[in-house]
Amino acid sequence: MSYQLLDKHTNNGYLDSLMNQLLMNYFLGFILLFGTMLSSAQNMKQKAIPLEGDTSLDRLISAAADKELVLLGEASHGTHEYYLWRDKISRRLISEQDFNFIAVEGDFASLYHLNLYVKNLDGAANSAKEVLLKLHRWPTWMWANEEVVALAEWLRNHNDKLPQHKKVGFYGMDVYDEWNSKKVVLDLLKTTDQTAYAYVKDQYKCFDPHKGDSWSYAHAVNAGKDACTTATRNVVEYIRSNRSKLSGLSDDTYFYLLQNTIVVQNAEEFYRESVASTGPSSWNSRVHHMHGTVNDLLNLYGENSKGIVWAHNTHIGDAEYTSMRNAGQKNIGQLTREGLGDANVFLIGFTTYEGKVMAGSRWGAPMKEMTIPPAIPNSIEYILNQVDQDRFYLIFDEEDRKEKNLKALGNRAVGVVYNPRGDSRQFVPTIIPLRYDALFFFKKTSALRVLKK
Repeated sequence: MSYQLLDKHTNNGYLDSLMNQLLMNYFLGFILLFGTMLSSAQNMKQKAIPLEGDTSLDRLISAAADKELVLLGEASHGTHEYYLWRDKISRRLISEQDFNFIAVEGDFASLYHLNLYVKNLDGAANSAKEVLLKLHRWPTWMWANEEVVALAEWLRNHNDKLPQHKKVGFYGMDVYDEWNSKKVVLDLLKTTDQTAYAYVKDQYKCFDPHKGDSWSYAHAVNAGKDACTTATRNVVEYIRSNRSKLSGLSDDTYFYLLQNTIVVQNAEEFYRESVASTGPSSWNSRVHHMHGTVNDLLNLYGENSKGIVWAHNTHIGDAEYTSMRNAGQKNIGQLTREGLGDANVFLIGFTTYEGKVMAGSRWGAPMKEMTIPPAIPNSIEYILNQVDQDRFYLIFDEEDRKEKNLKALGNRAVGVVYNPRGDSRQFVPTIIPLRYDALFFFKKTSALRVLKK
């Protein structure tokens, strides 16, 4: 049986059995897998497409060209090579295949100013660097870096040659920075419609006692205080049902307003669930928000629109084919495949054997350059390191996805919080050819080039 013939929606029992068997083999460790690793390395060597020269991405662009969504991952949030090659892929998809927008794992309200800049809309800053240096929420280095500046300036130059309705957008899709989103909503309405402003301000006043602290709010609700759930939903419904009253807003500005109300609504759920539950509900709440934002962008850009998504591998590689499935966790890759169909989505992972990375030792800690040690033996990174190429990618096909060729391997997953001494625990058991449609590999990577004021 191959992946193309496996309907995971009607054969969940079979998929459960297959996943459990493969994951059990993974946890048995290196000795059991050693023989298969040698053969896997030979197979990967034959499939490897070297990253050298302007034409090295041709096969990838051809494979992804007609997709509705192309999702570009990363094994960390602080690696130069991941950003560089996602940039290269994005430029070609936009310039050659008419993709309409990029959505990234960042805050909607603050990164919307980068959208204003790349489209040269009213209120735009003078440069991408000016926008990114104003980012305030940790970890700022994820977007305030030279790599993103280069992409944004290219986008601005690309868009300057296009009519307004064809300009390519850049958006954050995450659920965080909700207090900034709340402020944006109130500020916009205050200058647009006093009736709407008064209504929304009254709904949002239930947040006032918590003074910008979502964890304070969530703990209070968990202790029995009234929740703002109904209020946030009321605001979203009000803005949706009163588009005609807000006719003075352009379509772009109305979208900005509405999406910020959705951020406030979904952040309320995310923080409340984070405190109330130890299960996957808060993770899935955030995932559904990001997935919903991407769908809203497809709707904004209209019929036949196409989008690019930048996020961590844990978000873009289909969770159904990892240990996340057993934990009840979903992700954007899984939801987009289920919503749009496998044939309309292309999932691309990025990883490394070893290198340098920007990260923090704890949440909110100062960023620093850290060393990523060599990958553990029972990982895809260990196998790919045996290939005699410094950087290359693989495109998976039906042969790779036949059951006889499937095995679970660790897949590196470095977060914004990282401790190199615990690196061996930062691998997600994964069936690689099912989780991704393609995978980029770098033997050694370097840290992001963080912006300096």
